[in-house]
Amino acid sequence: MWIVEPDFDANGRQEMEVVHVHSILRGAHLIPVYGHDRVPPDLQHTESLDVFHVYYVNKYIDHHAFEIAF
Repeated sequence: MWIVEPDFDANGRQEMEVVHVHSILRGAHLIPVYGHDRVPPDLQHTESLDVFHVYYVNKYIDHHAFEIAF
C-alpha cells in the first residue's frame, strides 16, 4: 500500500489547495499509521486527521479502487 502524508512549506505551514469537485473520481480509504503508542479510547473519528499524520492508501478496499490505483 502507498503511504501519504501532508505536505509542508519551508515555514512549516501545511500546504493546501482547493480541488474542484468535478475532478474527484472517488473517495480514498485511508488507514492511519498507528505507531507504537496506544490509541486513546476517547478518540473521536472526527479527530483522526489531526491526531495521525501518516496514512496508508488502501487500494484493496474493492475491485474499482484496485483498478484505478493500480
